[in-house]
Amino acid sequence: MAGPSLMDSLFQRSVDDVIKGIRLSPPGTEPAFIARSLDEIRREIKSTDPETKAVALHKLAYLHSLHGADMSWAAFHAVELSSSVAHHQKRVAYLAASLSFDPSTTQVILLLTHQLRKDLSSSNVHDVSLALSTLSSICNPDLARDLTPELFALLGSSKLFVRKKALAAVLRVFEQYPDAVRVCFKRVVENLENADMGILSAVVGLFCELTEKEPRSYLPLAPEFYKILVDCRNNWVLIKVLKIFANLAPLEPRLAKRIVEPICEHMGRTGAKSLAFECVRTIMTSLSEYDSAVKLAVGKVREFLLEDDPNLKYLGLQALAILSDTNVWAVLENKDLVVKALSDVDENIKLEALRLVMCMVSEDNVMEICRILISQALKSDPKFCNEILDFILRTCSRNLYEVVYDFDWYVSFLGDMARVPHCHMGSEIEDQLVDIGMRVKDARFQLVQVARDLVIDPALLGNPFIHGVLAAAAWISGEYVELSRNPFEITEALLQPRTSLLTPSVRAVYIQSVFKVLVFCLNSYLKLNGDDALPSVPAYSDFKDNEGDFETVASQPLPDGPDLDNPNLAAKNGQNLSSSRTQHLSLESLMVVINLIETNLGPLAGSNEVEVQERARNVLGLIKLIKPILLDQREVDTVGEGLKHIEVVKLIFGAFSKDLGPVSSNAQERVPVPDGLVLKENLRDLDDICGETQLPVSTSFSLVKHSMVVEVPSHPEHPSKEEFEPSSKSTSLLAEHRKRHGLYYLPSEKAGTTSNDYPPAHDPKETITDEAEDLVKLTEQSLVIRKKPNQAKPRPVVVKLDDGEGFNLAAKTPEFKADVISGAVQEVLLGNEATASTSRRKSSNRSSKRRVVNDLNVGVSEPKNETVKADVSEIGNPGSGRRKHHGHGKERKNRNSGKDKDHENKDKQKSEHAHGKHRSRHRADGALAAQSPVIPDFLL
Repeated sequence: MAGPSLMDSLFQRSVDDVIKGIRLSPPGTEPAFIARSLDEIRREIKSTDPETKAVALHKLAYLHSLHGADMSWAAFHAVELSSSVAHHQKRVAYLAASLSFDPSTTQVILLLTHQLRKDLSSSNVHDVSLALSTLSSICNPDLARDLTPELFALLGSSKLFVRKKALAAVLRVFEQYPDAVRVCFKRVVENLENADMGILSAVVGLFCELTEKEPRSYLPLAPEFYKILVDCRNNWVLIKVLKIFANLAPLEPRLAKRIVEPICEHMGRTGAKSLAFECVRTIMTSLSEYDSAVKLAVGKVREFLLEDDPNLKYLGLQALAILSDTNVWAVLENKDLVVKALSDVDENIKLEALRLVMCMVSEDNVMEICRILISQALKSDPKFCNEILDFILRTCSRNLYEVVYDFDWYVSFLGDMARVPHCHMGSEIEDQLVDIGMRVKDARFQLVQVARDLVIDPALLGNPFIHGVLAAAAWISGEYVELSRNPFEITEALLQPRTSLLTPSVRAVYIQSVFKVLVFCLNSYLKLNGDDALPSVPAYSDFKDNEGDFETVASQPLPDGPDLDNPNLAAKNGQNLSSSRTQHLSLESLMVVINLIETNLGPLAGSNEVEVQERARNVLGLIKLIKPILLDQREVDTVGEGLKHIEVVKLIFGAFSKDLGPVSSNAQERVPVPDGLVLKENLRDLDDICGETQLPVSTSFSLVKHSMVVEVPSHPEHPSKEEFEPSSKSTSLLAEHRKRHGLYYLPSEKAGTTSNDYPPAHDPKETITDEAEDLVKLTEQSLVIRKKPNQAKPRPVVVKLDDGEGFNLAAKTPEFKADVISGAVQEVLLGNEATASTSRRKSSNRSSKRRVVNDLNVGVSEPKNETVKADVSEIGNPGSGRRKHHGHGKERKNRNSGKDKDHENKDKQKSEHAHGKHRSRHRADGALAAQSPVIPDFLL
């Protein structure tokens, strides 16, 4: 393609023309306009005229920045234009290079080395600035290595603007070429004494970034940072210095003792909120062992919480969250403001306040706090309501319910939580209900009562978010049916018509629970009629609050018997409560239940869902097996088919009677992998096998063809007639159920259709005010940690496994990994000492046979100790004269040269003597020294 003509250059469109053209383009034509502009740029950029090339490259940079146009093809043109003598053209070239060059893939980047070196050495500060900015953007190891000498010179430039830019660019050079540290680091340190705030801000910002990675290497520079902390009055510089000390203080306790007073002075004196908050955060994270400083910081945090600015209020809550793990008293002192923040309009503030409220939970106040939070959840929006419920569930279940003392209250509370209108935490509530049932035996009786209230309520069946809770309630009703006051009532609830709204997986749990209840009733009836060979029914005298008696499904009057509401009466008669109940079983009531089960599960025997079909057929098969024996009026034979059938009931009941315990979350990891088992990392082969067939995502198996599957809405207006066709007998039973439990049924509508839009399952009776002050009043007494009262009963036993599952591991102190830059910094600051400590770390990992004598040089030369002592003494006396060379000058090295030689000879003799006799002891000493290679007499 030919280059642009003279006319094209004269009438070339500028960047402004391109911007106006894009804005004036009709809707939908913008991509076409951009495509035409790119074609023009491709022609114009090949021009030999630098100005034309610069305008084309400028337009391309604009389209790349705002519209994502590719400009990698113009990399060579950017390099070519960078040699222009005109500053505005050079600026466009460097801008294009910064935007389009990839340090790892752009091949022409090395062609820019010579031009960068030339511009870095230029007398024009603007050209130097452009080169430094570009270097920091596109720096790779080759550029960093070749341009380190020029960067070293700029770090000592007399032009403060250039030196500041060089300090900003040196971090990227250090990262790409760590050997540059040995060349430039001393000059970087010298800039810590510069009086110019721009230079000081740049160099402190550089060290703020470096200390984030491996702070131990920069401990020798603590005197320099301390003087800046004491003398400087620039807020932004002080903020960066505080961040540096927050990383250094945990490594050296004596340093923390020195800096705590100046930080408290800054916090009390400054009016800048940013600096005050940084002081607070430094105290809370790194100086929390100083109580006086922490109290001052908590006072400052309270000022933040009282501010109207939501940003300051949020920062105050975050600061309290830092202290909540170690100093709960700080949260309790501000509990009124924390609870008031729960009603704030800002979502972030509400979440932080919620976290702090949960930090105050203990055995003594968990019930009150949960009551307060539930009242807040009922009047909150759905999102925050579920956040509250999630925090409650996670806090109460922490470390295997360590804060829950009364499990009867807690399982009732979980049942009430499921009825909160906006509750979407069904899965979490389901897990905890089942887990408590398996871990806490003493809570099972109350758990069964809560499960009964859940499964019998038809309004809950229409809420898909709590289907998991209903599955757990159904499982509990079947698993612990022997604790139920009325198993027949549970059977009716599990078979009510609205169960068609449940998912197949949940409905399968319902049917399996019906199976368990039926087996329990059959076993109890057969045992009552003289089958002593059957296993005995578990005793229930251990459980409390037993009341009520069995009712027949048809509401036949039961024979007179002992008062089952009084368990003591049953104990006096020499029988347990269970045996008293089973005496009221009659053949008529049992047959009515069996007929109800047959009527409702008969259609499900042909269900397309495998789980539902299999469990329905199991129940119907048992009924088919045992029903003829029950219908026979004579007593059961002790031989023949009758005994076999009864033996089946006994075996099934024996299987269901086994107590299920918790399973560790780590159990699967302890299962050894069989030899020869090869598991693929993914299932990519499945795509080849299935081809273009799209498999639907389903949580259950189905026998129906996928092409025939039609999505059914979650809330159908009418249950399927094919699913349920109740006979006249079952209709009468349901009428009796409605009469007995009218509270859970809607009034029947005489109009044609019946709506399934049930009202909310839980309608709080008491009106809750929206004022935040009312919440504060509720928490006035409940959030105070009081002396634990004498409990009327001991805490139930919670089953815990022996592998430590369920407990949170203690938070470990973050370990900083040494990188290449920190190693080079240690060599610069400590000289031979750092080299010796590094060699000791390497030699400690080798075997004793391969150890070298030179690796055992653990002594530190005296000049370095003298240097550090002189540096550190300035912290104790900041008004003393400031040294000029930071311990790197030659004067102090020559000052004590005679003493140094004597000490070196003595250390060498001791090392050689110890090497011959105590090799193992040296190995241990070397390992210990490697853990603290910094100066042992630091900050005396």
